[in-house]
Amino acid sequence: QVQLVESGGGLVQAGGSLRLSCAASGRTFSSYAMGWFRQAPGKEREFVAAISRRGGSTYYRDSVKGRFTISRDNAKNTVYLQMNSLKPEDTAVYYCNEGPMGDHPGANWGQGTQVTVSS
Repeated sequence: QVQLVESGGGLVQAGGSLRLSCAASGRTFSSYAMGWFRQAPGKEREFVAAISRRGGSTYYRDSVKGRFTISRDNAKNTVYLQMNSLKPEDTAVYYCNEGPMGDHPGANWGQGTQVTVSS
């Protein structure tokens, strides 16, 4: 069973940056696409970004294009989400996900990390 552990969340002012990390263990990391999703209070969980197994393809929701960058280091079994020009509407719990298909999540999730953007 895979284990996914997120880190890097926190409180930041609007316009600031954060870098989230998700460390995977338990099986072959490079065999799976990886993704990030988020859930704001009172809202459904939504897709943020995904990256292919070798990192050659990436996919983003429209509202984060040009501001967020997903990347991975298969040697470190880690996927990252660099978030720049953060906005208050980016405030949410961010979850790492294994094996997404486009913007549909796979079965395995991390515990989440809180990102709060103040105006």
